[in-house]
Amino acid sequence: MVALILSGCQSAAFDDVAAFGDSAKTLEDDSAVAFYKNDELITTGKLQFKEKNYGKSYAIYKRAVAVFPQDPAAWLGFAASADMIGRFDTSDRAYQQLSKMIGNSPVYYNNIGYSHLLRGDLPRARQYFLKAYELDPANETTARNLELMKNSVKYAQR
Repeated sequence: MVALILSGCQSAAFDDVAAFGDSAKTLEDDSAVAFYKNDELITTGKLQFKEKNYGKSYAIYKRAVAVFPQDPAAWLGFAASADMIGRFDTSDRAYQQLSKMIGNSPVYYNNIGYSHLLRGDLPRARQYFLKAYELDPANETTARNLELMKNSVKYAQR
């Protein structure tokens, strides 16, 4: 008789009840930001970029800037990935964001210079590479980029 009374009082299934009596739906994680280890997105993005999977690195870095909007490494990866897939409108916005964070650094000038080199804007690319060189004359990346520029002027485009 007791079992009959208890079963008659139940209005919902057991699997639909949360700890405090509200529905289990309230426990579902519907936030836009998932949990990530501190460097998981950046590390994965760098790996994809290094493997020349620029579309994948773009998607990963896009997520990284959403999760860590104050991280310059996320923005640098996002901008570089956008450049490599020809999304210069997106990379311009990323470089604008980076200018507030690391605007007067060799890394910033090097990357934005390479962006302009990819676009075929050689005078502007050279201007940025020279700014990077002035800030850090020993930087090997800047030296290689200036050499790349010199070679791109010597040979006809095909």
